[in-house]
Amino acid sequence: MLTRERVPFDFLGDWSGQFIATAIHTGHDVRAEVAAELVLPDADRLREEDPHTDEIGALVPARVVVHRSRFEVDLNRSREKAVYRSAEQAWGLEVVRDPPLDPAVVAGSLEVYDTFYAELGRRLDVVAERGPFVVFDIHSYNHRRDGADAAAAPSTENPEVNVGTGSLDRDRFGAVADVLIESLAAAGTSAGPLDVRENVRFRGQQLAAWTHRRYPERAIVLALEFKKTFMDEWTGDADQARIDELARAVASTIPSLEEALVEVAAP
Repeated sequence: MLTRERVPFDFLGDWSGQFIATAIHTGHDVRAEVAAELVLPDADRLREEDPHTDEIGALVPARVVVHRSRFEVDLNRSREKAVYRSAEQAWGLEVVRDPPLDPAVVAGSLEVYDTFYAELGRRLDVVAERGPFVVFDIHSYNHRRDGADAAAAPSTENPEVNVGTGSLDRDRFGAVADVLIESLAAAGTSAGPLDVRENVRFRGQQLAAWTHRRYPERAIVLALEFKKTFMDEWTGDADQARIDELARAVASTIPSLEEALVEVAAP
């Protein structure tokens, strides 16, 4: 089991503009004291994380990459629910050896949570001073949960990209979300157009809600959930060419979004 204790997260790239990509579930690292409590097999843990989402956002100018696993601290949940203390909090998965976790272990994980949001806020405060900004909150989701050899979940309820806008002020910023959906679908890939739909499976969670609350007149967080067609969710094998295409597709939306930001910023 991987227990490297490098920095929990990185803020990368050029933060002088209004476009940021986050990959807060891409990490697989856990602290040694957390690893000692985990009983969830490493392969199962990896399947519930969002590997390669940092690469899908790699061409966006400013980036946030979290290296810690959501099974140490889930930055996309409210603080009181950010540490999985029981199977009920983790989709029925038996995560820890002897729930509930030792309070000292929980406190160490919540320290990462608090530091992350404090540092993110310091950076976004500067971005927000310049005007409206877009956060591509990049995630991924499984669509072959019945097994490696079972049929994939039906595409009618599982778009290639689910755009979550549950906490977005759509009256003010809905046009920006529409531009993202249209331009991302138009970008397509070598396999054809991307099926991009809004709030079908996911509506966005804590990162989006926190950012929208903090910057109600500025923040446009678009939670992009990519179906794991860019990898085998059971083996972890990745299709690097597909990942690169998705990265280019996301980045290609920025010129149209820049025009949309000018419109919503106009008095």
